[in-house]
Amino acid sequence: MDITLVEESPFRFRIERRGAMRVPGTVFATRALLPEAAGDQALEQVANVATLPGVVRASFAMPDVHWGYGFPIGGVAATDVEAGGVVSPGGVGFDISCGVRLLAAGIDRDALEPRLRELMDVLGDTIPRGTGPGGLWRLPGRPQMEEVLAGGAGYAVEQGHGVPRDLTFCEDYGALEEADPSQVGARAVERGLRQVGSLGSGNHFLEVQAVDRVHDEKAAAAFGLRPGGVCVMIHCGSRGLGHQVCTDHVRVMDRSLRRFGISLPDRQLACAPVVSPEGRAYLGAMAAAANYGRANRQLLTEAVRRAFTSAAGVEVDLVYDVSHNMAKTETHEVDGVPRRLCVHRKGATRALPPGHPDLPGELSGAGQPVLIPGTMGTASYVLVGEPGNDAFLSTCHGAGRVWSRHQALRRVRGEELRGRLESEGVAVRPSSWRGLAEETPEAYKDVDAVAAATEGAGLAHLVARLVPLGVVKG
Repeated sequence: MDITLVEESPFRFRIERRGAMRVPGTVFATRALLPEAAGDQALEQVANVATLPGVVRASFAMPDVHWGYGFPIGGVAATDVEAGGVVSPGGVGFDISCGVRLLAAGIDRDALEPRLRELMDVLGDTIPRGTGPGGLWRLPGRPQMEEVLAGGAGYAVEQGHGVPRDLTFCEDYGALEEADPSQVGARAVERGLRQVGSLGSGNHFLEVQAVDRVHDEKAAAAFGLRPGGVCVMIHCGSRGLGHQVCTDHVRVMDRSLRRFGISLPDRQLACAPVVSPEGRAYLGAMAAAANYGRANRQLLTEAVRRAFTSAAGVEVDLVYDVSHNMAKTETHEVDGVPRRLCVHRKGATRALPPGHPDLPGELSGAGQPVLIPGTMGTASYVLVGEPGNDAFLSTCHGAGRVWSRHQALRRVRGEELRGRLESEGVAVRPSSWRGLAEETPEAYKDVDAVAAATEGAGLAHLVARLVPLGVVKG
């Protein structure tokens, strides 16, 4: 499909309806942030998503958009549940409930500086990471796993891994009630038993940061952020369990397409009506995997707390935890009518504005923290949602990749990258030189430009800019 972009504003482009598209495409970006025409099919994927049964308003792409499985990463689309709307695992991704958790430590950058190396050594030695098993909480079998799948971060806190306050500042209070552990297969459970409390690999990380700049003093104060204050950002998801859940249900939906009379431009968009047995089974399994992801980040939070107590003698509080690979049933007004929608956010996060009814009372006045991580050696951002956001109150989830991992390996050596980062004052604790090289900062878009475009497009506004002090790489 030939893609023609119409520039509606410096931060918004339109893909006109054509062929089987049921709605237009909307891309939030600047010209400099648009995917490169050669080798990145993300804009074609935006158009493909617009063909899904029941899709409403538009197929959206965030400023960090790049090529993914079925949906682009940075893609948002909602389908009308009562009008044959479908759910597509490709609109969630393989790392279900991959997300970001931000913590605020009771210490400033200058006070931490003489203790930073010790802190990073403790974190490097205690945070499990890599592709295989090895988590902080090894579950004995399926019965306890089902407690995690049903209870998420709440179950972890019940078992002593955290404090009740943590749940207030976690999306969905740490667990989705719609979880159905019975829809999670034996292989997924087997893969997840020994991975709770682990980073994984790829672009996942645990980063010690400092608040470099405050843009919105009122919101920053509400979030517990102050200039020079130390934070910790955790980026990880549901590990092998989530990947297996996606694999299993994509296979089921692919086989059911003909029965539902669904024709797709890309089989990676395999889907089923939300109200069908296949749709309900996937959503129940996805919610269970999401709860696993929340429990995973909760365990890592406790490891961070122990490290800060040991190395710096200070406490650490949760600012917020938000997922960026989810499909959620939400009510939004479309064409002046409230509709029950299945909102897919893949590499995109919820961005609730001040006063939104889904916010806990503690955040109602300030709005939901939106967390946009950069990559090693670059800044990260905290934003807050804007009420005029027409992309179903969604925004981007990070900087967005521009080099493949193979390209990064051809251009960068891990040992040299670590030396460069250390010379810039960033302490690095990698799991492998190869994994470090794959995540070199040059492999990503300019996160400052992505954050500026997010604000320019009216999706969210800037609250604080964070800079790295040390990183533990998955």
